[in-house]
This record gives sequence, structure tokens and C-alpha cells, in this order.
Amino acid sequence: MQDLWLSFQQLLDPEYLLSHGGFYIVVLIVFAETGLFFGFFLPGDYLLFLAGLFCALGKIDVDITTMYFGILAAGILGNFAGYWFGYRTGPVLFKRKDSMLFKRKYVIMAEEFFQKYGGTALIIGRFVPIIRTFAPIFAGVVKLNFRKFFLYNVLGAFLWVSLLTLMGYFLGVKFPAIINYVEYIIVALIVIAFLPIAIALLKRWLKNKKANKQ
Repeated sequence: MQDLWLSFQQLLDPEYLLSHGGFYIVVLIVFAETGLFFGFFLPGDYLLFLAGLFCALGKIDVDITTMYFGILAAGILGNFAGYWFGYRTGPVLFKRKDSMLFKRKYVIMAEEFFQKYGGTALIIGRFVPIIRTFAPIFAGVVKLNFRKFFLYNVLGAFLWVSLLTLMGYFLGVKFPAIINYVEYIIVALIVIAFLPIAIALLKRWLKNKKANKQ
């Protein structure tokens, strides 16, 4: 049991993944996190940032071009997989029981996000954990026009990967000492990423509280 818990912790540790798993593990995780319903807990934003940073500092045996296009392809293909899954499963997904790897509340959260922003949720949602995983699935559930999905998918992946991976790379080239503060950077990225979810949950709580008083 202790070994299983250690393996799970390592799966969530981007530094460990980059140092021991390298390029292929990063690509696999990005693919899973951007479209497979059980990938919602995997590291996303800060993994991309550290991937670029590690390339700049020579801590991983792959150049930034290969890393960039590998992550970009994984992000696009992951959304396609999510869309196909949602398209095939449809409303059945909402009836699925909760498990360790699936939470129905996340699907509902993605549904509300998608209804609010429409297809652009696939672009905005790239920068929001959980939404990043379930938005393409829900796009498949509602059978969003495939041409629109294709456009939003590619554009969202391009912006997400370019901003985070290249920011990590160029900061690493300009300021190599930034590696000494990587823990603080990860915490900051997590806080920024989960802020929209925290705000949404707070609004929902206030709304429910107000409704209960009436």
C-alpha cells in the first residue's frame, strides 16, 4: 500500500516525471489530462512550464522544438479523444457513478462552463484544471460541429502550450537561477490555475445560500 501511495505521489510530481520519465511520459500525461476523464488529477500547467524550463537548463535529454511540438500534438490529440468519447457515450456519462477516477460533479462543472462560454470554452478551459479535461468530452456529448471543434481545439492547444512551455524555456535561458525557486513557481501556477474554480464554487455556494433563505 505504501509503495502504491509513493507511485501515486511520483505521478503528481512534475520534477520527478521530467527527470525519470522524460519526453514520452510528459506527452502521455498531457494526452491523458486533456481528454481522458480519469486524467483530471494529473499535473498540467506547471508540467508544461517545467518541461520548457528543463529543456533550457539541459536537465532533460530533448530539445525545446521536439518538446514543444510533442506536447502540442498530445494536447490536440487528447481533445480529439475526449470529443470522441463524449460523442459516443453521450448522456450516459452523467449517469455514471462516482469512483476514485471519476467524479460526476466535474462533468456538471464542465457543462456549466461550456453553456456559459460555448465553443470558446475549449480555448479558455485549457488554462483551467478539470475543465481542461472535461470540456472536450462535453463538446462531444452536445455534438458540437466538428469543424468548430477542430478550430477551437487547435487554437486552444497552441495558446496553452506556447504560453506555458515557451515561458518556462525563455525564463530558463535568461535566468538559469530560477530553478532554485521552482517550488514557489509551482505553487503560484497552481493557485492561479485553480482560482477560477474557487470563484465559481464560491458563487455557487452564495447562490445556494441565498436560495435557501428565500
